[in-house]
Amino acid sequence: MNKHLLKVAILGFSVMPLTVWAGGDSGFYVGGGVGNSTIKVDQKDTSGVNFNFDGNDAGYKVILGYNIGIIPLIDLGVEGSYVSFGKIEDTTANGPADAKATGFDAFGVGALTFGPFAVFGKMGMIRWNADTTLDGATSSDSGTDPAYGIGARFQLFSFSVRAEYELFDVEGLKDLSMFSVSALYTF
Repeated sequence: MNKHLLKVAILGFSVMPLTVWAGGDSGFYVGGGVGNSTIKVDQKDTSGVNFNFDGNDAGYKVILGYNIGIIPLIDLGVEGSYVSFGKIEDTTANGPADAKATGFDAFGVGALTFGPFAVFGKMGMIRWNADTTLDGATSSDSGTDPAYGIGARFQLFSFSVRAEYELFDVEGLKDLSMFSVSALYTF
């Protein structure tokens, strides 16, 4: 019985598509994504009084990266993107307020691939710029801080679609994050 079971297992593995065992396409990729950004502000105004507000807005990003998918079941890569987090508006006790942020980020990316599906995580840095306005007075801030992300991807030939959540540990803002859906093409 064990011999027959072993033969069936060997036959089954030998006829499985090779794409199940290979990683994703290797090479450069480009793409773009849209999503929902969250910005939370916790700052002091010009008189030293704290003010807090938050909100969501549509954001977008343009992506460029390089993927190495030659290791079965594992992809490794690097990517960078320009991200616009949109503009949030709120009314605080100090008057009307708004905030907008943009940035350039760079990530190391690791993925587990299961045929055309993959789950991935990424860690990196973002160089950000933020403008906040409180009751007509605008302040600008910028910096370089850590960034993290997790997501899932579906790839068919050189095209892929992915959904991801990214968290940007920005010191000048209390919270900056984005959930996005992106389309990518690998050369």
